[in-house]
Amino acid sequence: MNIVMLDTHTLGENALTPLEQLGHFTGYALTSPSEVIPRSKNAHVLITNKVKITKEHMQALPNLQLICVAATGTNNIDLPAARECGVTVCNVAGYSTASVIQHTFTLMSLLLNNMHRYINDCHEGAWQRSDMFCRLDYPIHELAGKQLTIIGYGELGQGVEKVAQAFGMQVVIAERQGAEPRQGRMRFEDALAQADIVSIHSPLTEDTVNLINADTLALMKPSAVLINTARGPIINEADLAQALTNGTIAGAALDVLSEEPARSDNPLLEYTGSNLLLTPHTAWASHQARDRLIAQIALNITAFTHGESRNLVS
Repeated sequence: MNIVMLDTHTLGENALTPLEQLGHFTGYALTSPSEVIPRSKNAHVLITNKVKITKEHMQALPNLQLICVAATGTNNIDLPAARECGVTVCNVAGYSTASVIQHTFTLMSLLLNNMHRYINDCHEGAWQRSDMFCRLDYPIHELAGKQLTIIGYGELGQGVEKVAQAFGMQVVIAERQGAEPRQGRMRFEDALAQADIVSIHSPLTEDTVNLINADTLALMKPSAVLINTARGPIINEADLAQALTNGTIAGAALDVLSEEPARSDNPLLEYTGSNLLLTPHTAWASHQARDRLIAQIALNITAFTHGESRNLVS
């Protein structure tokens, strides 16, 4: 069995041994669209994280039987074309839950403690010049007692809720915008208006694109902060930059942007205020999470070779 992975670089330094043991494995660090067909021409199994696989690709690869997406989202695969071409598609879910939850609370704590500013001051010698044992230049706030509004109540949202409760936070689950609240949920607008912290964990759909915009940001308290470890296009970035500039909200911490890699003309990258934190889409990427991802891909391939369905999306 010939197995080809088109973007091994996206998994960092983690060992690919579980995949290499399944057959003849070939890995490419990164693959451009024009390289997909020549590199995959003998593949029975194709593994991709972010490389797009189109109908044209599949029609040109008669040996292809299985596409394994090295992620949860499958928007880089033409799923109708896969069904038409008889190609099975699998993904991996749940591998990064612990990593994303940890990153969410890291961003939250950094922002509320102004830790990034204190760390920078230490590097620049401000503590060394202090006239007392500590510095109290920037506000420091506890998570305990804060209302956390969670947008998106799947596995990640539920995991964040459990950790938040351990911190002594009051957790509210936002209902979908425009929907009547279900048991245990609060109307979307009310959930934003009451929040001290809003944390986004919803998938990217037609309904969630630009969900956070000038109108919804205006519902939030000026003291509130926004966390996004989900998908970049859920936030209108120009509106958020304006809200941070105007003090509509107190701060934001994001692990995702609408275009990745980030573009230098993104309004959030042009913003210079200290109330914005950005990380380069690393919430999912703990070493342990990547090991789990590789192991799950191997299990998907093994199940397929035994005629079993596992993490099937098409």
